[in-house]
Amino acid sequence: MADTWLPSLITATPQEGFELALKLSRKGVAETQPSTEIRGHLRAAYSQDTAQLIHASHVAAVHFQTIAAANGWWRESGQA
Repeated sequence: MADTWLPSLITATPQEGFELALKLSRKGVAETQPSTEIRGHLRAAYSQDTAQLIHASHVAAVHFQTIAAANGWWRESGQA
């Protein structure tokens, strides 16, 4: 059985939630392309491509939205 690297989506603060969202994004890329050598090679191309950078930000935002929902942050802000 694989190691559990994501025991929960619950975080203490929104900042920790955002950091978890970034980790989820990185893990998704690493699972999709397991070769660190290939990922390093590809990084040179996407780091200069505005559309790909915006897409990467969108993926992180979707993960953050999921984490915010799991933590009920919209209820705490009074915007429910």
